[in-house]
Amino acid sequence: MTTRIADRFAACAKANRPALGIFTMAGDPDPETSGRILAALPGAGADFIELGMPFSDPMADGPGVQAAGQRALKAGQTLKRTLAMVGEFRRGDAATPIVLMGYYNPIYSYGVSAFITDALAAGVDGLIIVDMPPEEDAELCVPALAAGLNFIRLTTPTTDDRRLPVVLRNTSGFVYYVSMTGITGATIRSHAAVGEAVRRIKAHTDLPVAVGFGIKTADDAAAIGRDADGVVVGTAVCNAIGGSLDAGKASAGTVGAVTALVADLASGARRARG
Repeated sequence: MTTRIADRFAACAKANRPALGIFTMAGDPDPETSGRILAALPGAGADFIELGMPFSDPMADGPGVQAAGQRALKAGQTLKRTLAMVGEFRRGDAATPIVLMGYYNPIYSYGVSAFITDALAAGVDGLIIVDMPPEEDAELCVPALAAGLNFIRLTTPTTDDRRLPVVLRNTSGFVYYVSMTGITGATIRSHAAVGEAVRRIKAHTDLPVAVGFGIKTADDAAAIGRDADGVVVGTAVCNAIGGSLDAGKASAGTVGAVTALVADLASGARRARG
């Protein structure tokens, strides 16, 4: 199945560089500014976008991403509004892949069948649902795949060779390797160990492997991108938004703070294998 995700990773591989994935929380710091940020990401250098679905009780999010989710919820963001944001984005961009990332509870409340239908209609390409293990594939993963949505699974340093085939069984689009045991925003202790883990995963699958958690700078993107097919940055983006606010509200510099960071990260990804 040819998808925007497959096409984008193939194009980046042809250019001999990793794909740069940027995570931003839908509705942060407010719906209007969030929409402007989303629209600006591809031009700044994002190859694919992970759009966070804000949730009140996240289990894997560090302080920066948690704060972004709380700002979004306070501003009135809902899953319905998040899907509408994707639809608006698609009116101006038909090529950049968008993956919704978050937790199952909002989808369950929305209704799985309705969510899949509406996500496809909006132009969503894939899902990363942090708290849905392979044992629960019949709940969301299998119906999503059948409808044409990629289902991207997380692997971690504790996913051993016995567990890995189970995790990969219904994974599509790409494999997301969490670079550490812990929450978003921590620091990668060993780039070499991440590279070794990527090579181990790639021995089990032909899918691209993207690395997230702990990538904060252009140098990080360059170092991790030597081995990974993609690098994903989220906490640094959320912190850039938070740091740009004026009395908790978007300022004239909010969108620019994000695009400047993304452009710098993209420069790191471009020199990863140069």
